[in-house]
Amino acid sequence: MEIDLESLTAYQRYKLMASLIVPRPIALITTLSETGVVNAAPFSMFNMVGEDPPIVMVSINARDDAALKDTAVNIVRDREFVVHITDEDMMQKMHRCGDHLPNTISELAHAGLHAAPSLRVAPPRIVEAPVAFECTLYELMETTSRQVFIGQIRWLHVRDGLVDMDTWRVNLDTYFPVGRFGANFYTTTRDRIALT
Repeated sequence: MEIDLESLTAYQRYKLMASLIVPRPIALITTLSETGVVNAAPFSMFNMVGEDPPIVMVSINARDDAALKDTAVNIVRDREFVVHITDEDMMQKMHRCGDHLPNTISELAHAGLHAAPSLRVAPPRIVEAPVAFECTLYELMETTSRQVFIGQIRWLHVRDGLVDMDTWRVNLDTYFPVGRFGANFYTTTRDRIALT
């Protein structure tokens, strides 16, 4: 099959790309509203960009009414956010953070997740997450449909025992992140193949 993307609608392009470019890591992002309510939302257009400086990228589309999502509004205003990696144990709660709630209600309480203070940024981190990257806004790029936030990692939290501090290796026997696999489907990372 040959497909001319320019002949498709934006929605058709999104459906194809989001289902073909898989699996994608999930960023569960916490920010603070203007009144201090903790916002938590999952985004799967997310990845590592580089290590020097240590930066990550998250792409956040506008709402159907063209308004910015709460996470985007908060990052633009405060220039701070925390990116969490979701694992199997918290997958269902992460998914519930995507429910549409008024910005006066925290998704953490709604999903049954708990907050702990961050060390370098104002938004808190999620206790249940195996990994949390405290970030400040490094750069913002905008397209007609979305904002792309480049965050510089200022502090890293990892679950006790997950990283060997002598070798800087992650203990893959205890780390089971999940990825997005298009639509409402997710995938685990238990099937691992070593190539030499």
